[in-house]
Amino acid sequence: MKSIKKFTAIAWIAVVLLGQSACADMSARDKNIAIGAAAGGLAGSVLTSGSALGTVGGAAVGGMVGNEVGKHK
Repeated sequence: MKSIKKFTAIAWIAVVLLGQSACADMSARDKNIAIGAAAGGLAGSVLTSGSALGTVGGAAVGGMVGNEVGKHK
């Protein structure tokens, strides 16, 4: 079971890193939203032991936080 969680964490990191390469033409605010959603989804997944609801909820909250950070820059 630990190997599955470790693989999931590594897969999320890879997805985030590869996903950032697609953000080249995005505005700073859009990048903040994407980074917030990715970080929130990862945190939600980790905190809820891989629950889909926790992952989606974390991504939604992270995206909202990233949006707010983007407004104030």
